[in-house]
Amino acid sequence: MDGFFEILAILTSAVFIVWLFRHLHLPAILAYLVTGMLVGEHGFAWAHHHVDYEHFAELGIVFLLFTLGLEFSVPKLLAMRHLVLAVGSLQVGISLVVFILISLALGQTFASSLVIGGVLALSSTAIVIKQLSESGAMKKKSGQISVSVLLFQDVAVVPLLIIIPMFAMDSDASMGLALLFALVKGVFVVGLLLLTGKWLLPRLFHLIAQVRTDELFVLTTLLVTLLASALTLWFGLSMALGAFLAGMMLGESQYKHQLEADIRPYRDILLGLFFVTVGMKLNINVLIEFPLIVLGVMFGFMALKVLIIRFLAVKAGELSKDGWASGFMLAQMGEFGFVLIALATQVELLPMKVASILLGVGVISMAITPFMVDNATKWSLKLSNDKGVDTTELETLPDNSTLSDHVVICGFGRVGQTVSRFLKQEDISFVAIDIDPLRVTKARAAGENVLFGSSRQTELLHAAHLSQAKLVVIAFGEDKQSLDVVEKVRTLSKNVPILVRTRNDDQLQVLKDAGADEVVPEILEGSLMLVSQVLSLTGVPFSRIFKRVQKERNSHYSHLHGFFQGEHTDMSAEAIERIEFAHAVHLNDDSYAVGHSIAELMLGNSHMIIVALKRGDQEIEDPEGSTVLEDQDTLIVRGKPRRVELTERFLQEGT
Repeated sequence: MDGFFEILAILTSAVFIVWLFRHLHLPAILAYLVTGMLVGEHGFAWAHHHVDYEHFAELGIVFLLFTLGLEFSVPKLLAMRHLVLAVGSLQVGISLVVFILISLALGQTFASSLVIGGVLALSSTAIVIKQLSESGAMKKKSGQISVSVLLFQDVAVVPLLIIIPMFAMDSDASMGLALLFALVKGVFVVGLLLLTGKWLLPRLFHLIAQVRTDELFVLTTLLVTLLASALTLWFGLSMALGAFLAGMMLGESQYKHQLEADIRPYRDILLGLFFVTVGMKLNINVLIEFPLIVLGVMFGFMALKVLIIRFLAVKAGELSKDGWASGFMLAQMGEFGFVLIALATQVELLPMKVASILLGVGVISMAITPFMVDNATKWSLKLSNDKGVDTTELETLPDNSTLSDHVVICGFGRVGQTVSRFLKQEDISFVAIDIDPLRVTKARAAGENVLFGSSRQTELLHAAHLSQAKLVVIAFGEDKQSLDVVEKVRTLSKNVPILVRTRNDDQLQVLKDAGADEVVPEILEGSLMLVSQVLSLTGVPFSRIFKRVQKERNSHYSHLHGFFQGEHTDMSAEAIERIEFAHAVHLNDDSYAVGHSIAELMLGNSHMIIVALKRGDQEIEDPEGSTVLEDQDTLIVRGKPRRVELTERFLQEGT
């Protein structure tokens, strides 16, 4: 039962601290690290068996690497081989030598210096990959460099795990043979996994998919991931490497997106547990006793890694800014560093004081990594001379003509360009604003009036002659970004009409409250276009179709907001906060609502909307408030899930 209460303590602490940190807009990873510090033996000591949790939590890294593998294919990996070899291998080698020399100069033995060098040369695959995935930076060149280095680092862990115990045995001959044997095994198991994944796995998942059972698909995904990891572990390699190879083989299949969706819940939960176990290792007493040493070592080794990675990236032909950005992303200590520290202390190669300092350095460096990844691009641009496209001349219009009664288009992607094309056909002037320098350069070369920069900047809106504009079109499709622009435009111009494009109707009312005159949700407009075609093909006159569509637009798509949820509807906490569901409430003799009019029930006060009343074979849309409800009536209501639940209880029980 002790283990059960330990898990309960960890979960309770994690839920509260993650909620608090997310409320404060701090990274969830940092919350998990703090949770581990609090519940671990150096905190409140609520969890004592962190070693047992580590074995389980390592599956989080396994699933993370599996999903990373899904993003890659063999051709894509081969295309990155120069980065893996030229940057990844040299980063590990040079960093290892530099840190060994520094450790020797500080009085450490060669064996302990090797451990220290190996620990500091590695970076955190779990944190960096997670942050890159969440920020969308995985497809940027700096993200690709970072992934290449991390892949080689995961392979480099294997010889380090072999060498460290052999220093305790002091046998050079056995060390060389063991490394050679490990290399042969590595080539064999990688080849075996590649062949299996190429020919067997797609056929296996094709058979599973034909059964059409979600549970079996999930179980098969978990089994394949763990089998690949077990195979590489059995051959003395990293479990994460096997999972990555399995994901990479399946990344070319048609089941890629389904596999990623199935594995994500397990990955996120176990990754959270992994970061909790990392936080458990931090001894606060070390920070109190040696604060300057810990901070000095941390900033020193991180600065050296940044410089080394930047140097190697530039030598490999990459831009300086991408090299700087990758350096900032990979500056921290990695999770495998903790494994090396534990192994070295077990065979007595590393003094306990040094091990404690390294643990403190590692946890703190990992804790600040989300902040460094988020700001890597900004810092790299400040430190590099190659800013990419020179944007200074893109921040003014191609000509100095005075504009009036024109349209300002915020966002010149596919939608913005389509809008501009139709405006030109009607001889209506426009000015577009876009943050992509390459797109702006190409558009201006074609003679378009496009400004480079953020539509949220006052200077750019003034440069677009907002005060003389007759319409502002916000074409991003990203609600938060659009909301910021609406608020900024409204502070500069109280009267200019604002039209906002959104992907769905989640934030429709929020955008209108902020000052948008019209909000066009793509999903709902697409539905109306489909309905128009359906009615037209079934013989309904065009005039009647037009009136119905226009009526729906004038009522702000009121009949299109709610829908009946299905088995695969997103019911996450974030989704529930923003979407509305339609729900049918069937009344009988015992229902409280029977005999009451709709007005008497005052459902409108509960922010619920009555879509229709079904009575026998008749369906009445928008029933009047004076309508008295009868036995066997069915009310179709629409609202947030929690309000729907409360309304149904009120209609049935009166409470």
